[in-house]
Amino acid sequence: MTIIGVLSPGAMGAALARTWQRSGARVVTTTAGRSARTQQLAEGLELVDSIDEVVRAADLVVSVVPPARAVANAEQIAAAALRRQVRPVVADLNAISIPTLEWITSVLTEAGCAVIDGSISGNPPHPDSGQETRIYLSGPGTQALTAFDTPELRSIEVGSEPGRASAIKMCTAAVYKGMTALMVQALRTADAHGVAEFVATDWADMLGDLGAGAAHRIAVATSKSDRFPDEMREIAATQGAAGFGAQLHEAIAEVFESAHRTALGDLSPEQAADVHDLTVVLAALRTARD
Repeated sequence: MTIIGVLSPGAMGAALARTWQRSGARVVTTTAGRSARTQQLAEGLELVDSIDEVVRAADLVVSVVPPARAVANAEQIAAAALRRQVRPVVADLNAISIPTLEWITSVLTEAGCAVIDGSISGNPPHPDSGQETRIYLSGPGTQALTAFDTPELRSIEVGSEPGRASAIKMCTAAVYKGMTALMVQALRTADAHGVAEFVATDWADMLGDLGAGAAHRIAVATSKSDRFPDEMREIAATQGAAGFGAQLHEAIAEVFESAHRTALGDLSPEQAADVHDLTVVLAALRTARD
């Protein structure tokens, strides 16, 4: 039986862990030093005491953390591998630029760990969601994850060159999250001019489900917007390295930073999932946190 170690079991990591368990893998993780929310998300998973124990037990370690923590997570995995004298394969599934991936790969390679480049598109997988979560994979050894696909989780191999999977995430998230940032900025501006309801109605008429669900989309995104500025700057770095300028998503990072400083940023993703009312979203966006 393949043993997969998940670091860490946040909303996405815990959902992936459960999906791989249903596919026949043994999955281990740890909540040592993590928040009460993460501990709740990880309920029912096989927990060990530390990152060292995850790395020691696993054939494959999967890194799933916010972009700002991706390098530190890789360094912890590498240090644990050296201490425990083990060499698991590491799949980095984080939303990071190619330069960041290259740095992470060098850290893990020096510790003797082979690295799979990966990225995730979609919401956390769940068998009853009716949606498909995709994991893009590139580089050698991708079959370590493709063997555990389910109807709600599909792995897509995109080539033998590391960096291709991360590049896909940088380009898809640039649109998905960038569109939400445009809505946040436009809605706050419309509210300042007293026309937010007219703008929301126009979106619903012209953009279909995307426009009709704008309030909910903004609420959920802003509840997670503490991690989005780092992701937007990874996207900016990717665009800049490709020769197309970094300014656009540097600015979008600032939009998310500003939105996160409102009362809407105080909500947990679970709380935000119940918010659909435009008036509630507008009131929260008007209220700045200290």
